[in-house]
Amino acid sequence: MSRPWWAVLGEKLLEGVIRLSGVSAIIFVLSIFFFIFREAAPVLASEGFKLSQFLFSTEWYPTSAVNVRYGTLALTVGTASVTVLAMILAVPMGLGAAVYISEFCGPRVRETLKVVIELLSAIPSVVWGFIGLTVMSELITRYTGAPVGVNVLNGGIILALMSVPIIVSIGEDALKAVPDSYREAGLALGATRWQLVYRVLIPAARNGLLAAVLLGVGRAVGETMAVLMATGHAVHIPSGILDSVRTLTANIAAELGEAPAGSDHYRVLFLTGVLLFSITFVVNLSADLVIRGIRKK
Repeated sequence: MSRPWWAVLGEKLLEGVIRLSGVSAIIFVLSIFFFIFREAAPVLASEGFKLSQFLFSTEWYPTSAVNVRYGTLALTVGTASVTVLAMILAVPMGLGAAVYISEFCGPRVRETLKVVIELLSAIPSVVWGFIGLTVMSELITRYTGAPVGVNVLNGGIILALMSVPIIVSIGEDALKAVPDSYREAGLALGATRWQLVYRVLIPAARNGLLAAVLLGVGRAVGETMAVLMATGHAVHIPSGILDSVRTLTANIAAELGEAPAGSDHYRVLFLTGVLLFSITFVVNLSADLVIRGIRKK
């Protein structure tokens, strides 16, 4: 017996909506990239602009009256240094907290910690920036002897605190998704709780844990206000964690409002956005390739 025509039509419409929802993320990402690149493209044809200088020069003087220079190497290194330090601090804390919440703490403590972690993730980035500018800066100058408290260390700590809630939440979900039969089998073989975590749960949940770390990296790379206030905003390549730096995102936020619309400075800031977009794309692509390699094993 054939189905009514309206049932077939409804099924086709629902299937179309689901397909559109599936590809919408790709459409949005491509649209964002197109918009940014459209604004940045005219400067690539400009006579005084050199792409090699833009990528590999450390000199950023966009308003110079004599010799305008748009070099983003120092900004890229500043972004990388703050992000790497933040991940060195955030990944052990985040994954450790995820393991503790998932496997070791009781129900009441678990719910309390989840609420605290959600509150941490809800704190606005500008508030974290104020904490870095006032509290953390004072502590760094007091205990390290640094002349200035806004530097790579300050920005790394603030970004680590901002990234930990994401890593904990996603990491705990990944560990909870491991079937209980894995835990029962490990305990039946005489494994201790730490051996169970290290030899069974972490290998089984490694894709989800890697995704948690990746989201933490994305949170750190894309942060603007906190690093603008906590890193010192100095354009140079740092020689240590106590040096002030400027990141790509902070540079865009600080100068885009003052750059005349349609000027080379305005276009170069959008080109900096393209560079930032490309960096995040490479990070995501690398993580995807790593996950696929792990799955094949």
